[in-house]
Amino acid sequence: MFTALFSTSVALSNYLRANLESLPAPGLGFGGGGGRVVSINSPREMREEADQEGLSIWLYRIERDDQRLNIPDERIAPNLVRRPPLPLRLHYLMTPVTFKGGHGGAPDIEQKVMGRVMQALHTRPILRGSDLNSTDFEGTETQLHIRPETLTLDETSRVWEALEGSFQLTVSYEVSVVNIAVITEPTLVAPVDVVLPDVVAIVGETV
Repeated sequence: MFTALFSTSVALSNYLRANLESLPAPGLGFGGGGGRVVSINSPREMREEADQEGLSIWLYRIERDDQRLNIPDERIAPNLVRRPPLPLRLHYLMTPVTFKGGHGGAPDIEQKVMGRVMQALHTRPILRGSDLNSTDFEGTETQLHIRPETLTLDETSRVWEALEGSFQLTVSYEVSVVNIAVITEPTLVAPVDVVLPDVVAIVGETV
């Protein structure tokens, strides 16, 4: 499905929102009358365009999963095959956003938000089943595997340069494998014949 990227972002944000909002009062300002939100916007878009505080879950890089590119066509009927989907690995930048209108951030809140995010993703590194409700994955056997990845200081600096913003507390996570289905219809092929094993009769000589 072409909505797989968006559905992955929604599933991830829904899971983290539920974990942030479930904290006992006073919590961190998510839910319960608090104004902080979980957004798939970039940190800059949250701060400068939406004037929002909270957590940015920003999809900043997409790459093919080269280890799965040689999967053979799927036979869905005796005379029909379908090309395998495009397997992707998605990279998300998790960034607490605790400043609005140009004001400075709140390091204590940022570190607590980040700690909760890392705790939640360590507790459940695979999203599946009911975790995928309200997405196009709902009712499917999709599994989203999530793992933290280490970015060098240079890599992180380049990301913030692209965002035209100052360096902030952030961590990157990879989500895999996300499949983009092909558009074309299944291809008609010759059906597979049933191959029976050869039977060799061995006649023993009696003396």
